[in-house]
Amino acid sequence: MNATLVLYALPLIIILFWYGRRRQVRHDQSLGVLEENRRAGLTEPASLHPVIDPALCMGCGSCASACPEGNVLGLVDGKAMLINATHCIGHGACKEACPFDAISLVFGTEKRGVDIPVVNPNFETNMPGIFIAGELGGMGLIRNAVEQGRQAIGCIAAHEGVGKNTDWLDVLIVGAGPAGFSASLGAMEHKLRAVTVEQEALGGTVSHFPRGKLVMTAPAKLPLVGKMSFTETTKETLMAFWEKVEQQTGVKINYQERLDEISPEADGYRVKTSKSEYRTRTVLLAIGRRGTPRKLGVDGESLPKVVYRLIDAEQYQGQNVLVVGGGDSALEAAASIAEQPGTTVALSYRSAAFSRAKEKNRKRIEEAEAAGRMQVIFNSNVVSITETHVTIDQEGKTLELPNDAIIVSAGGILPTPFLKKTGIEVDTHHGAA
Repeated sequence: MNATLVLYALPLIIILFWYGRRRQVRHDQSLGVLEENRRAGLTEPASLHPVIDPALCMGCGSCASACPEGNVLGLVDGKAMLINATHCIGHGACKEACPFDAISLVFGTEKRGVDIPVVNPNFETNMPGIFIAGELGGMGLIRNAVEQGRQAIGCIAAHEGVGKNTDWLDVLIVGAGPAGFSASLGAMEHKLRAVTVEQEALGGTVSHFPRGKLVMTAPAKLPLVGKMSFTETTKETLMAFWEKVEQQTGVKINYQERLDEISPEADGYRVKTSKSEYRTRTVLLAIGRRGTPRKLGVDGESLPKVVYRLIDAEQYQGQNVLVVGGGDSALEAAASIAEQPGTTVALSYRSAAFSRAKEKNRKRIEEAEAAGRMQVIFNSNVVSITETHVTIDQEGKTLELPNDAIIVSAGGILPTPFLKKTGIEVDTHHGAA
């Protein structure tokens, strides 16, 4: 009898031991990542993110497995936790995967509020005729942004006065990211008098993702095209698809045209951009939350060699490159460029340490500097830029470096002040569902 009991109990004991050991390993790994980010001060998510109710969470780990970014959620003491907050970009796959409904998606935290414009179910703001779709309204997911752009144009097409004034535009669309591009196609489908302006390039934020970046999407419907059947794809594949759609449909987008001002007029708005002025019945804001890149404000910054995001490190082979900034994007850019053959890299940062950057990125910089592939200049500011050189002030000491290219990674100016100036109501969210 005892032998039979042992025979049946032994497999159960082995399974329980394996399960317990696996949970402990996951706990140790997750806790290690969480503590590393706490030491670096990287605990505040940038956008939409999950909040886990510990009373409902059963520690199954489905949320962590479902996250397409990987290593964002982990299990600590048998409960799911946001362990890599700055990596979370609000996919929402974790909430859908949770079988216990323990996850809410929220904006902001108790320490850091996030400004979100107030938008009605038809995407219209408190300013009649001004609509918002996509990332600016808090919806950064590609699928949902595409859907919002399409739906918003449907609401605009039914808006009072649209299609009745042939001297005015029916809609001015600002932005050519997922929401703006979808809206532009929708405007063609509804035969609206429309103009789309974009301060940079097709794709918006997506166009600035690193090469090979996995873009998590789900099927969505593009006007004039039909169903986008992607489930998981890279940045390059998605951008190539959008470029093909742009060519085949003939949709017109005014690139390198920045929105400057929106002023109310009788029956509509007067919109000023960096290149023109428009009178329009409605406006659809489909711009990103990152806003306009923060500039240095120094002589020579307008030179073509100065850019504000790294797209491809390989293009800087054999050049003298300066990277300005101390966050993860700056360190990642500097480290990637330093790996290119024949490249000389300097990294300028106004503070005395990279306190905002992840430990792994700080280590990459330390290794590159130790190998002689990079010069790190703390407590420094760019003073001026010429075609061949850049001048830097480091605590009263002037440094002049030969220079072929500059990447400024100093963050962006959020569009909140512009929205408020336009009259659009903005609420600050502090992590409430």
